[in-house]
Amino acid sequence: MQAITSIILAAFGLYAASWYFGLVEGNFALLLLLATVVTGVYWLAERFYFLPQRQKAAALLEANDLQRREELGKQGISQVDGNIAEAKVRLLMQPWWLDWTAGLFPVIIVVFLLRSFLFEPFKIPSGSMVPTLLVGDLILVNKYTYGLRLPVLNTKITAGTPPQRGDVMVFRYPPKPSLDYIKRVVGVPGDTVAYLNKRLTINGQPVATTAVPEFFDEEAMRYFKQFEETLGGKKHRLLNDDDRPAFVPGADNFDGRDGCSYTVEGVTCKVPAGHYFMMGDNRDNSLDSRYWGFVPEKNIVGKAFFVWMNFGSPKRIGSFD
Repeated sequence: MQAITSIILAAFGLYAASWYFGLVEGNFALLLLLATVVTGVYWLAERFYFLPQRQKAAALLEANDLQRREELGKQGISQVDGNIAEAKVRLLMQPWWLDWTAGLFPVIIVVFLLRSFLFEPFKIPSGSMVPTLLVGDLILVNKYTYGLRLPVLNTKITAGTPPQRGDVMVFRYPPKPSLDYIKRVVGVPGDTVAYLNKRLTINGQPVATTAVPEFFDEEAMRYFKQFEETLGGKKHRLLNDDDRPAFVPGADNFDGRDGCSYTVEGVTCKVPAGHYFMMGDNRDNSLDSRYWGFVPEKNIVGKAFFVWMNFGSPKRIGSFD
């Protein structure tokens, strides 16, 4: 078992190293599922086979020692050398290959269940959601609001509540589902979304915006126009860059593009059934549905709702809309 365990642990380590150095495309959900299954098998084997075997060996050692002492006692020898306590402890001790498998199972299963069905942590890697979310924000994503999904397969198993306009949502990037993206839900199925001359209109109704003081972006070291927008009954802030044109350059040939119209003023799209139109709050610095299309319902990961840490700015901790 030591040799088999060594091979299994080496395989996990090799996969993690290959992922880290970019040699393979990693899948953390799959890795965690495999770790849960493997350590679970070892945990069951430990509980129902290996531990009873060690306990049996310790009991036999204790019985043999007792028999030896009784036989020596019959010969009038009361002082017997040897203490089996340390030997018994060594017999009952978990070997390293069980300690690194069965011993880790309780922690791994808790992480797996929490991450798969309750909350998943993410780190914001880019400025597409500034000013709502900043680079380096560590956020929590609610995995059950939109319905529970099976890990890895992402198959929906409970109905949940459909995403609403204004929600900040994490989803699998449609052109490359192995990547997770985060944007704001702007259009739900059946909506006609227009973003023309940097103004958002939904189903022919302009979305209310109010100008607020400019935002200083420490990454870009410059000020941007900032507005407060009310979408889906919730207020959030967004940025506009006067130096960027209104038209959308280089849009992909995505599914459903025939329902979109691109002009020098921007884009107008009819959101297909079962899909969502996503945009970043940093409107002129966001690669979103204007460029790569709609997010299908099957790609949804969860609803982002809380910044639990930003090591560069701890005051960022808190909920957000």
